[in-house]
Amino acid sequence: MLTPKAVLPPVSGVITLTSDFGLRDPFVGVMKGRILSCFAHAQVIDLTHEILAHWPAEAGFWLSRAFEYFPNGSVHIAVVDPGVGTARKIALVEADGHLFLAPDNGLLAPVVQRARQARVWHLRPEILHTLGLSRVSATFHGRDIFAPLAAELASGRRTIESLGVPCEELVPSWVDDPIVSSGRVQGVIITVDHFGNLLSNIDALSLDGWREPVVRVGQQRLPLRRTYGEVQPGEPLALINSFGVIEVAVAERRAMDVLGVSRGAPITVVEGVRRR
Repeated sequence: MLTPKAVLPPVSGVITLTSDFGLRDPFVGVMKGRILSCFAHAQVIDLTHEILAHWPAEAGFWLSRAFEYFPNGSVHIAVVDPGVGTARKIALVEADGHLFLAPDNGLLAPVVQRARQARVWHLRPEILHTLGLSRVSATFHGRDIFAPLAAELASGRRTIESLGVPCEELVPSWVDDPIVSSGRVQGVIITVDHFGNLLSNIDALSLDGWREPVVRVGQQRLPLRRTYGEVQPGEPLALINSFGVIEVAVAERRAMDVLGVSRGAPITVVEGVRRR
């Protein structure tokens, strides 16, 4: 929900990083070095660098569900940027007491949508010259733009309002919201975790008041369980995970491999029995 005004808490000095860079190359380390060169007291935390390459939707999914576990006043950088160096804009967002920097390519749409209060800006291009950021690579804005801007915000030397021009809305997410109808919710598998579990974009709140919901994905029809231990090893199951979304797993196996399902696959939850 966009709001015209908000009162920001004091800065926390915390900066989180989300990207599709992986850890084999030095990109993440260089970003951290640039942040610390600009703000030596920053606390830099890796959220994840294993986002599927070039897919902002996955980064937005994780960021929108993870930022609340950090202190108010934290700054969150998310760089999944297939349009780097083009005319795409840079988005600045204040949401629920946190600050976010990312390409305006749909990545931050889930953050704004899920927030109780949010304000959005586009970075003013001339601010880069003001900050002495005249040498900007066409392929590494994480180092040359996002890192120093985050340092300015996290240190309190700049406010988010001073960096941008207010805008009405951001580019929408690449993935449509789940379709909710009577007794039925249709969504997609948005990410696959380290264990091979399939995480959907269907929020458990969509099933409020339901009893015995059934999850359909691939060739499977799965009743909703409470935890992995309720089935035998090798048996598939569906549950509500720790981030409050519908997840499909195979006990002690990789659901992605066993079921042949991955990101982008459709998933549907249908109602079994409605509570009276």
